[in-house]
Amino acid sequence: MTILHPDLPFAPWIKPAGQRLPGVMPLDRADWLTCDTVYAEQMAERTALLAARPDDVLATLPQAEPAARELLDEVVKELPALGFVVSADSVLRPDGVTTKLDKSRPLWTLGHLLQADFCLLQKPASAAEHVLTGAVLCFPSSWTLPEKIGKPLMRIHLPVDSYDSQMGARVQRLFDAIRPEQPLWRANVLRYTNPALYQPRPEFAPKDKRDGGAYIRSEKQCLVKLPKTGAVVFSIHTVVVRRDSLTSDQRAALEQIERSAQAVPRG
Repeated sequence: MTILHPDLPFAPWIKPAGQRLPGVMPLDRADWLTCDTVYAEQMAERTALLAARPDDVLATLPQAEPAARELLDEVVKELPALGFVVSADSVLRPDGVTTKLDKSRPLWTLGHLLQADFCLLQKPASAAEHVLTGAVLCFPSSWTLPEKIGKPLMRIHLPVDSYDSQMGARVQRLFDAIRPEQPLWRANVLRYTNPALYQPRPEFAPKDKRDGGAYIRSEKQCLVKLPKTGAVVFSIHTVVVRRDSLTSDQRAALEQIERSAQAVPRG
């Protein structure tokens, strides 16, 4: 199913600071969660994927269950500001759909509430890296949840060329230092020939780059540390536009990135 945004609402990679990996910036907590112009369409796609492919798009390891419940509680507190009506056991979404507030399945519930995907990363005692312990991932960008669940950050990013040991150390320091009161965010920019939101790809499988990519896929990636469990939430809000829908500034910045030897920022 093709779901296109009319325009690209975020593009920090227009500026040089946003092009340098990992390109992370402070985030106002009020800007973490959003419902945009294609909310209803993306939510219909998410609902279908959760029903048809639950083992591919949903996973929670036992150690992630307290963090998943905390994440759901944190998100539900912010829903009224986005136009949701929250009751004791259900949520009326902005598109008129009522969703069960099932706290026994927190990531499943989140997958039916917001466009964003949510990944939970936790650092076991005495471990060197955070590990992916849970996720609802309906819109993967060339990766698969079953291959990554339970893996540490460096292993998760295999085989991303730009994510070498130096980059891995920088990202791990960032994860260690993030504070609950100061979330962070970045955005990538990716060229795709296929505009579908659900694009799993096994590790090392070739990516289809025919025609140079007529579609631009960008992810608003946020890092939020949960105050009680200390888990880091990596949320991903995905936008797909036609390349000709970019503004002149966005097109110029993308063309500059493509001309340079620097790789396009990746997810």
